[in-house]
Amino acid sequence: MPPKADHATSLKPVDKVWMDGKLVPFGSAQVHILTHTLHYGLGAFEGIRCYKRADGKSAIFRLHDHIRRLLESCKICTMDVPFTQTQIEQACLETLRQNRMTEAYLRPLIYLGDGGLGLGSLTNPVRVCVAAYEWGAYLGDEGLKKGIRAKVSSFTRGGLNSTMSKGKICGQYVNSVLAKREVMKAGYSEAILLDTYGHVAEASGENIFLVKNGKLRTPPLSSAILAGITRESIITIARDHGLTVDETTFARDELYIADEVFFTGTAAELTPVREIDDRTIGGGACGPITKKLQELYFEAVKGRADKAEPLYADWLSFV
Repeated sequence: MPPKADHATSLKPVDKVWMDGKLVPFGSAQVHILTHTLHYGLGAFEGIRCYKRADGKSAIFRLHDHIRRLLESCKICTMDVPFTQTQIEQACLETLRQNRMTEAYLRPLIYLGDGGLGLGSLTNPVRVCVAAYEWGAYLGDEGLKKGIRAKVSSFTRGGLNSTMSKGKICGQYVNSVLAKREVMKAGYSEAILLDTYGHVAEASGENIFLVKNGKLRTPPLSSAILAGITRESIITIARDHGLTVDETTFARDELYIADEVFFTGTAAELTPVREIDDRTIGGGACGPITKKLQELYFEAVKGRADKAEPLYADWLSFV
């Protein structure tokens, strides 16, 4: 079975990109070949979605939380950012407005510029940019509805003291890229990585949940996983609707015998998993709890035409 196309491969150019405090034409948003982060990967980024809601307004989902995590990642990386959180949040809003976009995927990136290529170079300027582009369902529209096929990768998630798992750090994603490429070439849509103890950690770019006997389980933040913002949103929504969510470690074969499994992430949103390692999960389709949480999540980000008040309004930053 040939690998499915990655929905990230063809980006439509936009008019403007925000770079170091000003909007520049898309074609001028370039960096020098000796940019430090290009060579060594010390940098931080975020993925953020803006949705056009049922009432016609556009809102960025959890903008404040994403930019806070971005700056926390930079702190982990010992990078002094020359812009405040408020300035970067405004840059995200302004980038959408200038490009006249009602829905978009935002990519803020903070990186070390050119100047020195030593591993310990401390004088390279810290650069900040925000790009926006159209991006549909990361794992496909059909995947959102029917679920995807996943495979446990031969690559292991970096250990707690070998990678900084709570930072969304550029270079650390090589591990995820290799895992993703490995399983896609084998005909699967997504990779699942175990940690150094053999526990399920996360997917290449998503957090993971299983459902068993009506209860949800997801790896705890004490594991080597990213503290996903969509993960936190789903935990909040689930508990608000009376579901039990246990943050605990579990083994890969517990995924095989789960009633339901799903991924969460800004790009993937809430995507069901119908098969893992050639084993059918539950009924081999989007399960009832996954479907309900998916509906509630999309109501939070997109609203409903018959409801005037936004669900979880404090998660929204209107453009």
